[in-house]
Amino acid sequence: MKITNIFSKIVSFLKEVYLEIKKVNWPTRKETLKYTMMVIGISAAVAAFLGGLDFIFSRFLNIFILR
Repeated sequence: MKITNIFSKIVSFLKEVYLEIKKVNWPTRKETLKYTMMVIGISAAVAAFLGGLDFIFSRFLNIFILR
């Protein structure tokens, strides 16, 4: 393969990337903040749920099995 052929392929790829990035519908600041808060809230709820299960099962083990 020639160097010029590789260079032209790289340039062509970068032009196509630029055209695709122009088509992207980027979220607004408000949408980004809303989705971020949703992720944090759901993560906290799942963490609390799993922490509760861990607490219950460790108590169960200590009371009934490990005495």
